[in-house]
Amino acid sequence: MEHNEKDLAEFERKLRLALQHREAPLGLKQRVLAQSRSRARERKLAQHGHRWVVQRIAASVVLAAIFGGLAAYRQVEERRKGEQAREQVLTALRITNRTLDRVNARLADNGR
Repeated sequence: MEHNEKDLAEFERKLRLALQHREAPLGLKQRVLAQSRSRARERKLAQHGHRWVVQRIAASVVLAAIFGGLAAYRQVEERRKGEQAREQVLTALRITNRTLDRVNARLADNGR
């Protein structure tokens, strides 16, 4: 039992010593505040970097949508121009066909 009492007394002595009020080391407050400001600055830079990445991704999505829209517009415009050219060719063929019909009719009239 004596051993436990000695251990308990030693523990109490160490506890009292640990719980004694001591003055903070010189400059501790300044170091803690400086470290806090430094961490806040690092967090802000990290957030700024994250924001920058998100902005880049958003800009890329917008550019992809714009270029995709331009490609689709260009394809529609080319199709429209192709259909317009087709109509012009068909009109020219109709005119040519009528003209040839008239020429053939005159040749037939002259041949009789």
